[in-house]
Amino acid sequence: MIANLVTLAADTADKGELPAFGNDVWWIVVVKTLLIFLVLVLLTLFNIWWERRVVARMQHRIGPNVHGPFGLLQSLADGVKLALKEDLTPKNADKLVFIIAPVIAVVPAFVTFSVIPFGPVVNLFGEQTPLQLTDMPVAVLFVMAIASIGIYGIVLGGWSSGSTYSLLGGLRSSAQMISYEVAMGLALVSVFMYAGSMSTSEIVAAQDDYWFGLILLPSFLIYTIAMVGETNRAPFDLPEAEGELVGGFHTEYSSLKFALFFLAEYINMATVSALATTLFLGGWHAPFWIDEFWAGANEGYWPVLWFFGKVLFFIFIFIWLRGSLPRLRYDQFMAFGWKRLIPISLVWILAVATMRVARDDLQFDRQTAMIAAGVLLGVFLLLFLIPESKKDDATTTVTAPRKGGFPVPPMPTGGAVRGAAQPLVFASNDPIKSQSKTEANDG
Repeated sequence: MIANLVTLAADTADKGELPAFGNDVWWIVVVKTLLIFLVLVLLTLFNIWWERRVVARMQHRIGPNVHGPFGLLQSLADGVKLALKEDLTPKNADKLVFIIAPVIAVVPAFVTFSVIPFGPVVNLFGEQTPLQLTDMPVAVLFVMAIASIGIYGIVLGGWSSGSTYSLLGGLRSSAQMISYEVAMGLALVSVFMYAGSMSTSEIVAAQDDYWFGLILLPSFLIYTIAMVGETNRAPFDLPEAEGELVGGFHTEYSSLKFALFFLAEYINMATVSALATTLFLGGWHAPFWIDEFWAGANEGYWPVLWFFGKVLFFIFIFIWLRGSLPRLRYDQFMAFGWKRLIPISLVWILAVATMRVARDDLQFDRQTAMIAAGVLLGVFLLLFLIPESKKDDATTTVTAPRKGGFPVPPMPTGGAVRGAAQPLVFASNDPIKSQSKTEANDG
């Protein structure tokens, strides 16, 4: 499979479908790489400050306002504090893996930005070059493949710590990211069908007239939900559930190694936001179709402003959700991904393929296609709101073991009324002897 993808990429490049890339001199490539690294680090410092300020306002507090103007240097002060703290390594930890795990988590977060387009072709130090490090015919698959490597850093960090809490956090994260990567990947299939390419620059060019976030609204909504679960952010931050797992996979980390995990989380936020901007909101194209009355809106370095404005919009959604919604229960969260998002994504892919064939082969006009899309959207909403079938509790019988056993709460069932009083059940090691519930409770 990998060999076929490499061959496809090489053949497409030989055909000259991406002529703007691969022709830069070496020092332009170095400058672009350094600029991407610098922008991501500064964006992380700004996002940390912005999140603390926004959440503080939502909670009627002030937030950081001491270090620098408006508290802008607070994130830098926190980074210096983390660097100067004592670096501890647990005695039972696998030291080599314990050190490498944060690096594995943070490096893919930087690499994914190599195929994100920030703007059109510009004059950079006298050289004509696109505002994008590189591109390839399978650029979106490259982003998802590299982003998936980051989960190894989280899993290995939790396992190598020698702590049960950290191990559980790593296992939770692996199950969560695998589940929501499936929904995220399926949400992108309809984009590929409409754009006719998996190259990020060509997908942006295909949205010159209409953004895919408007004509592929279900895919956009599914991707938005999946990207929050993919980055382990509230209300989907189950791997870092402080009330259950202390701190999750990074419980035993401190100093710069903890800072690397922190950096990876915020860069991943920027990565999924930049990918959503590229695939659904027209990339670096001017918003609200400003270019219709301003000819230079999509020329020069102005598109960089539009791009980062859209990225910050998605990051604000991350912050807004964190300050508004409570954390989900883990079984609810996983059921939502597997039983809701993935089936709806599959049905939507079939609907998009059908509409494409109807428009191209059956000569449907745009109005008919929009009516069909509205009907399908209504069907998807109905499927989303239909409750799951519940089993009746009256058919279940609970036998109370002998008294003196360890108290075990009843298993949650579909027919039980949330908040209703549940009988106390005691576990027993003796399968033969049992007493009634009344005798067990009296004991």
